[in-house]
Amino acid sequence: FERLAADTAVVAPLRSRRQVLGVLTLARTRREVRLTEDTLSLVEDLAHRVALAVDNARLHAEAQHTAERLQRSLLPELPTDGPLEVAARYRPASATARVGGDWYDAFVLPDGAMTLIIGDIAGHDLRAAVMMSQTRNMLRGIVCDRKEPPGKILARLDAAHHILYPHQTLTCIYALVERLSADEPWLLHYAVAGHPAPLLVTHDGETRFLTGGRSVMLGVEPEVHRPATAESLPPDSTVLLYTDGLFERREEDLDRGLARLRQHAAALAREPLTTFCDEILEGMAGDGSDDVALIAVRTAP
Repeated sequence: FERLAADTAVVAPLRSRRQVLGVLTLARTRREVRLTEDTLSLVEDLAHRVALAVDNARLHAEAQHTAERLQRSLLPELPTDGPLEVAARYRPASATARVGGDWYDAFVLPDGAMTLIIGDIAGHDLRAAVMMSQTRNMLRGIVCDRKEPPGKILARLDAAHHILYPHQTLTCIYALVERLSADEPWLLHYAVAGHPAPLLVTHDGETRFLTGGRSVMLGVEPEVHRPATAESLPPDSTVLLYTDGLFERREEDLDRGLARLRQHAAALAREPLTTFCDEILEGMAGDGSDDVALIAVRTAP
C-alpha cells in the first residue's frame, strides 16, 4: 500500500482445474474512485479469464515439449561402421506446434548395401508425428523383407499406406547405396515420390540435383508406376537428402531457394560431414515455420 500509494485493493486467486496458479492484485490510488463490493464480481470474472489464459499457455507449452521429445525419440540411430559416412539433422518448427511429419532413416542391409530414406508426411501436429513413426517402421519392414529396386519398394509402401491411411499424402525418397566390388564406384539407386531432388556435391564443389526416378507423392494413386534410376558417385562426394522446410520461404521463389542450397553446399564440400550438415542447417533454415530434416552420405576418398 505504501509503495503504490493505494488506499484500497483486491487480491484475487487465479484458479484453474483445482490449482491456484497465482494471484491478481488490483489497487486504486485515487481516493474518489475507491474499489467497492460492487467491483468484486468484475474482478472475479477478470481473474477467471486470466487464469484460463495462463493455464492454456502452460498446457500448450507442455504439449509442445512432449511432442518434440516424442518426435526426437522416434528418430533412428545412424550406422557408424563401414566405408560410408552418414550424418543427419532434425530441427522442429519454432513458429507452429514444433512437431511434424519429417523423418529420415538409414541402416545397412545384410549384403552391405546402405539404405538412405527421407520423407515428409503432410501435417504439423502430434498425429503427423505418430503417423510418421508408423510409416517409417512399415517401410523398414518392407525393405528388410525383400531387396527390390527402390521404385518397387515405394510402390509397396504406397499400397500399404493407401489401405491403412487413406487420404493421407506424403513425399519420400528411398535410396540404396552399394557397390559390386572394392574396385567399383559406389552406386546410388534411388526413387523419388514427390520429394525434392537429392543433391550431389563433389569434393571439388560441383553440385547438381539428381532429377531421375521421379513420380507423384504417395497416397494419391497406388497403381501409378514408380520408376527408379542409378547414379555413379565420385570418390569423396556427398549426397544430401532434405525436406522442403530447408529451402522454402513464403516470400521467395522455389528455384531461388534451391540455388541458395547449391551455393551453401558447394562452399562446404570439403568440410567434415558433421560440419557440412550443421552449416547447411544453420545457413538455410529460415523463419522456423516448418520442421526440417536432412541426411547426408559421403563416399570414401
